[in-house]
Amino acid sequence: MLTMDSVKLRLDREQPMSFLEFNYSIMQAYDFVELNKRYGCRLQSSGSDQWGNVVSGLELGRRMGSPQLFGLTTPLITTSSGAKMGKTAAGAVWLNKEMLSVYDYWQFWRNTEDGDVGRFLRLFTDMPLDEIARLETLQGAELNDAKKVLATEATALLHGREAADGAADTARRAFEEGASAEGLPTISAKLPDGILNLAVAAGLAASNSEARRLITNNGLKLNDEAVSDPKLTVDSSALNSDGVLKLSSGKKKHVLVKPA
Repeated sequence: MLTMDSVKLRLDREQPMSFLEFNYSIMQAYDFVELNKRYGCRLQSSGSDQWGNVVSGLELGRRMGSPQLFGLTTPLITTSSGAKMGKTAAGAVWLNKEMLSVYDYWQFWRNTEDGDVGRFLRLFTDMPLDEIARLETLQGAELNDAKKVLATEATALLHGREAADGAADTARRAFEEGASAEGLPTISAKLPDGILNLAVAAGLAASNSEARRLITNNGLKLNDEAVSDPKLTVDSSALNSDGVLKLSSGKKKHVLVKPA
């Protein structure tokens, strides 16, 4: 552990390191060995930033008498701004639709940075390269069309064409028509309840204080109307003709709330 650059650099700089951080590599190594023991797993695949931890697993497996284990790393995928694509950066992007709805998965790709559209079309879809070359030349508002194509094609690979087209249609109705379209993420809540609690329950804010800041910046909407009072109590009178209410954060995040 002391020879690993990630640890050695911290110690040389006399920077603090928690017990969890120091033992992370050990735990990941043991996890690999245990996966081999229980399920016969012999290959660990990861981003290149995990190479040291993968090697630790190979060495631990050798010392514990496991069969030959293997590691495979690929270049770490980052956005054009240099940010790492991963759960530690902006929330886990689950492949399981029970953990992340098809709509939210589609939205993840729709929110791709402008400079990444062409690269991500090549990496995460099986579209013809000449069509990708055409899409990545689009500029301004037209670039949004390329992002929608990326979102739909990437979602289709995982969830199927019908589900992907449904997510795209839901987004179109929610954004372009202002409708509380079926297919949006939906939660149940007991009404009446405070707007801050509802925003947190809907996943639009991590805490009441964050929800309050969202309201201060005119970023939280109830049925497409900006919320100005953080003390607002929402009751059944806010339900629309479909018997739900729509909470929105900015223009891209929408959640339907059904009375429990």
